[in-house]
Amino acid sequence: MGHAMTAAHTVENITTPGTVHDTEPREVAPGNTDAGSLEAVIGVQVRTLRINAGLSLSDMATRVGISKAMLSKIENAQTSCSLATLSRLSMGLDVPVSTLFRGAGTQRESVYTPAGHGAHIVGRGTRAGHHYEMLGALRGRHRRLEAVLVTLEQESTISPRFAHPGTELLFMLEGDMVYTHDSSDYRLSPGDSLLLDGEGLHGPKSLTELPIRFLAVTAYPDNHVE
Repeated sequence: MGHAMTAAHTVENITTPGTVHDTEPREVAPGNTDAGSLEAVIGVQVRTLRINAGLSLSDMATRVGISKAMLSKIENAQTSCSLATLSRLSMGLDVPVSTLFRGAGTQRESVYTPAGHGAHIVGRGTRAGHHYEMLGALRGRHRRLEAVLVTLEQESTISPRFAHPGTELLFMLEGDMVYTHDSSDYRLSPGDSLLLDGEGLHGPKSLTELPIRFLAVTAYPDNHVE
């Protein structure tokens, strides 16, 4: 919707617990590896992704083209991976190489907003009974997502229109309305969704059945500056 206010409670992530020979990597003595080291991070990621994929240690080793013993050492942070091995692991797990480093030196963000506790945004149409509640937003490179709960409580002569960079998804929760985007109109009822290019002028056109509630999620481009 193009709004820039955020207010949410953050919570910590809760987690549960033919062979081609690779160039011999440098080994690290068991017990001397720090839990936050690169080897430990890669080991945890490889093990988690392997288990989620339903692969045994043997299956994964065969798929990647390394020995079962080597894979076990990697998962237990007892060895450092060569670039060639990292490439094989990423292909075998069908993920980008960068995924294997997640958690190394960074705290991954999450946003938690209990029902009714989002920040209330004063925007176009607010005085006419249009309410915007920010459910959370992630900022930074490759993390520009904004979620807003919109509630329309009464008919009005004011019909706010919005335009912004990025892509927006509307998901209808309650009521019935006609929503316009560019030169097209769409009838939205509970369960309906509308995915649109945010640069096209858009907004509610007519409110057929009140109250109306819908979720608006906007994904901004990386170069978007507010």
